[in-house]
Amino acid sequence: MADPIQTFWQIAIVAVPIIVAITLHEAAHGYAARHFGDDTAALAGRISLNPLRHIDPFGTILLPGLLLLSHVGFVFGYAKPVPVNFAALRHPKRDMIWVAAAGPGMNVLLAVISAVFLYVLLHSGAANRIAFEFLWGSVQINLVLAVFNLLPIPPLDGGRVAVGILPQPFSSALAQLGRFGMLLLLAVFIVLPLLGVDLFHYVVQIPVAFLERPLLALLGIRAQ
Repeated sequence: MADPIQTFWQIAIVAVPIIVAITLHEAAHGYAARHFGDDTAALAGRISLNPLRHIDPFGTILLPGLLLLSHVGFVFGYAKPVPVNFAALRHPKRDMIWVAAAGPGMNVLLAVISAVFLYVLLHSGAANRIAFEFLWGSVQINLVLAVFNLLPIPPLDGGRVAVGILPQPFSSALAQLGRFGMLLLLAVFIVLPLLGVDLFHYVVQIPVAFLERPLLALLGIRAQ
């Protein structure tokens, strides 16, 4: 029988970094949108550090829990999207890029901050296993969220960045793909693996491993 205390820590080590990561990810979108002229998120109370304002019952709680319990090798989650009226931005096509990139940018920043705290912990002589797993879990979770969300598939952030960068008519065509984006993501990351095609490994895990290398070097840990 599993030790309930150990199980609690295993869940907390994953759940807390995910909640922090998605809360600040969504708040960053709202803050960036307000900075560039759209106050929709601010009026909806979504520029907040209160996780309860951003939690999606399935994407924030159930999905990460199922992935953790199924031992698939990765954990992923998402929050309720922050409402943004891109037409209200001062320069909609250009500012869309910054608003969309703000969320993944926040995740990269959180990964770096977690690595810095981990460096301090490892060199302070006060390191312990739970603290190490918590901080390194935060690094990995934030990098996965950043890389995944930057895939150029609407409605992911990378899709909106691509729409802002591409000229017409390519940007409009990609934006129209957003209506089917979630179905495409489900097909790519759930259906294809059942057929033996693991695209998640190639488009997310390999880039994450590449980004981890300088952080591991900072920590004095040799990459596998």
